[in-house]
Amino acid sequence: MIEVISIFMASCLLLVCLIHVYWAFGGRKGIGNAIPIEHGQHAFTPGAGITLLVAFGLFLLSFLSLILAEIVYFPGWLDSYAYIIGFVVSAIFFLRALGDFRLIGFSKKVKGSTFATWDSWVYSPLCLLLGAGYLYLSLMQ
Repeated sequence: MIEVISIFMASCLLLVCLIHVYWAFGGRKGIGNAIPIEHGQHAFTPGAGITLLVAFGLFLLSFLSLILAEIVYFPGWLDSYAYIIGFVVSAIFFLRALGDFRLIGFSKKVKGSTFATWDSWVYSPLCLLLGAGYLYLSLMQ
C-alpha cells in the first residue's frame, strides 16, 4: 500500500513538474487557469526562471515520496532524515490547501475566476491529498 501511495504521489508531482517546464519554455495552454486573478488581472506574472525552479522543486518532491516508501535509496544523511523532511513538506502542502485567506486555498475570498474554480476543485484538494500522503509516508518510515 505504501508503494502505491508513493508512486501515485510521484506521478502527480512529475506531471505537474512537466507542465511547469512546458510553461517555462513558452507554453501558454492552461497558464490562465494556474495564476490567481485579483481585480480582473493576474496577481503576478512568474518568469521562466522561477517557473523552472518550481518545476525542479516538484521533481525533488517526487523523489522524496519514493525515498520515504524505500522504492529509491539515497545514501547519506537524506535517507536518515527523509521522514523529517516529509513532515515539513506535509505541513507545506496542508498550508497551501488551507490558503492565504485571500487568493488561494480553501480559505480564499476572491472567487468567481477560472483560477478560483480550478483551485477549489483541483489544486487545493490535490495539495490536501499530497499533504496527507507525505504525512502517512513519514509516519510509516
